[in-house]
Amino acid sequence: MKMIKGTWFEFRHHNVKEGDYWNPVCRKFTEEQWRAKIKEMHDIGMEYLVLLCSSLVYTDYAEAYFETDIYPFPEDMVCKDPIAVLLDECDKRDMKVFMSCGYYGPCTNAYKNMVSPEVTALAFKAMKQLWEKFGFHKSFYGWYYPDETGADGYFHEDFISYVNTYGAYIRKIAPCTKTLIAPYGTRKIIADEKYIDQLKALDVDFIAYQDEVGVRKSTPEETGAYFKSLREAHDKAGKSALWADVELFDFEGEVYRSPLIPSDMDRVEKQLKAVSPYVDVILCYQYLGMLNEPSTIAYCGHPDSLKFYEDLKVFKEKYE
Repeated sequence: MKMIKGTWFEFRHHNVKEGDYWNPVCRKFTEEQWRAKIKEMHDIGMEYLVLLCSSLVYTDYAEAYFETDIYPFPEDMVCKDPIAVLLDECDKRDMKVFMSCGYYGPCTNAYKNMVSPEVTALAFKAMKQLWEKFGFHKSFYGWYYPDETGADGYFHEDFISYVNTYGAYIRKIAPCTKTLIAPYGTRKIIADEKYIDQLKALDVDFIAYQDEVGVRKSTPEETGAYFKSLREAHDKAGKSALWADVELFDFEGEVYRSPLIPSDMDRVEKQLKAVSPYVDVILCYQYLGMLNEPSTIAYCGHPDSLKFYEDLKVFKEKYE
């Protein structure tokens, strides 16, 4: 049984309704609280942190989480250099950070962001600034592309072009770093020769497929078959490493239109058992808001997050 080795990380959840239980609280986190939250993640076994967004853009509002001339830093955010805090704390704990390449266009329109020359230019400018400003951190391990589109049998050719265009730029400015994508539509993928050829064409180091259990598109009883097929395809392609993005959340009400809340350990144990035989590394979405160590000074999320943390801790002790 493989344990969860990493989690997505964010300063603000992009879907405002989903983030009801932690967005307002995290806005007021001090540097000390962010450091405490990262320590929590480390202590429960997280090696990788995947920053969801280095900036966040809506149709009528935009903000960035570092000093840049692209978008303003949010005035009401208490911690004034959160990316520096993230990387510095991860340096101390030998953790690895995937830096976000987005969102530099409206987060609700991933396809337009992928194909827009204007958005690409902004993202590349930001990535260059991020690398120049933070590249000395040993925890700056790689890059994550958040403007994802779903696989509908196969990847859209524009998605492949997006990944490869960003990869080429990263090799130019930061050739020592790795790259990560986390596509959805896992249940629809047809892992045949055409898909294997797409994997060979993709210039990316790690593909962490979403198991889509939290968004109620798949069940733990189904995902093992998906990932078994993906394992065979990745082995034949001989390219990107096969990772999993296991969803720890549920919805309080309607999917995508209600707050995210913690799942339960019984369901998550089934999810982990389903993918463990086939993947190299398991990431999760996500620690923040779903899990809280009981004595934390950086509490954020649903009240059930305390029990979920304790259940995950017992689970780890059982299998490790």
